[in-house]
Amino acid sequence: QVQVVESGGGLVQAGGSLRLSCAVSGFTFDNYRMSWYRQAPGKARELVATITSTGGITDYADSVKGRFTISRDNAKNTVYLQMKSLKREDTAVYYCKAGWSPREYWGQGTQVTVSS
Repeated sequence: QVQVVESGGGLVQAGGSLRLSCAVSGFTFDNYRMSWYRQAPGKARELVATITSTGGITDYADSVKGRFTISRDNAKNTVYLQMKSLKREDTAVYYCKAGWSPREYWGQGTQVTVSS
């Protein structure tokens, strides 16, 4: 049974920082790409950041480049999303995805709310 569990969300003021974590079990973590997505109210889910299995290549949505950093610790089966200089428009539910289509697994999401 694959489990994907996000944590670290919360309420933060604009300009602040948060670090999200995503722990994965039941899955050969270090063989697969990991990704963070987000979904704001009334909007489609969007890819925020992705990292290859070894962590050698990362990619980001233009809206978060220079502010967010994705990383992974394969020894801990965990991927992180460090978010800095947060803006109100970063408010969303953030989801972690393990793997890539057709073999992918999603977490339940963690709410990030940025206040002005």
